[in-house]
Amino acid sequence: MVNLNPMPAIRFDPEELLPFGRTWYSNGENLGRTPPHSSIQLGAIFDSKVANSLAVMLGSIPVATPSSTSLVPEEPNCVEKGACRIIGGVRPQNFDVVYRPDGVRFAFDSKTLNDKKSVQKNYQNMINDLSTEATTVHIRYPYAVVAFLVAIPTPCLVAPQRQALKDTLERLSQRFSPLDVAHKAEAIALLVWDPATGETDSQWPEDSSPLRLEKLSDQIARAYQDRYKGLPPHD
Repeated sequence: MVNLNPMPAIRFDPEELLPFGRTWYSNGENLGRTPPHSSIQLGAIFDSKVANSLAVMLGSIPVATPSSTSLVPEEPNCVEKGACRIIGGVRPQNFDVVYRPDGVRFAFDSKTLNDKKSVQKNYQNMINDLSTEATTVHIRYPYAVVAFLVAIPTPCLVAPQRQALKDTLERLSQRFSPLDVAHKAEAIALLVWDPATGETDSQWPEDSSPLRLEKLSDQIARAYQDRYKGLPPHD
């Protein structure tokens, strides 16, 4: 049995994102899927931050790499980071970070849109993916905490998609109760980052928005502790 701890805030140093910004510019304002500094590697940075922070909250438990074909964790009490297979109520789905000591308690995916054309063309499809992923988990595991991080370079997020994306993600976030609708997520962060500096946008979303990155850990921790505090494997 281990105690639950506060979940450390998710933060990104400009030095971590700036190499991806340089590649973004050299590729004609886009990130490809081929290393170095690919969109896949960028997502992996986000996944590692969330996995490590979650592991601290859960009692500083290990972070393990899941088998792509296994439906149970390789270790009895660990956070899994990597392509983790969940058989949901709608479809099988891979998630990037999962905690499933007795079934799915936490599932997280990071999403990146990395050029202006992709945002304009694909942001609505991404929103559909988020709602379907939340639904497929919550139908089978209504107490599960589902979280997402959406990352977009600042120059790519312009009107009208800028406001529309924020408004829609806010409607999909903050599932406070296991009795709430299945298509919402417990927590969503919208990370807007500047390829020229590696800095995250301090003004957007605005401070009042639930999508602010610094609010992600608190939202996850609050939902998890409301549902699992005092239950095994926690004291």
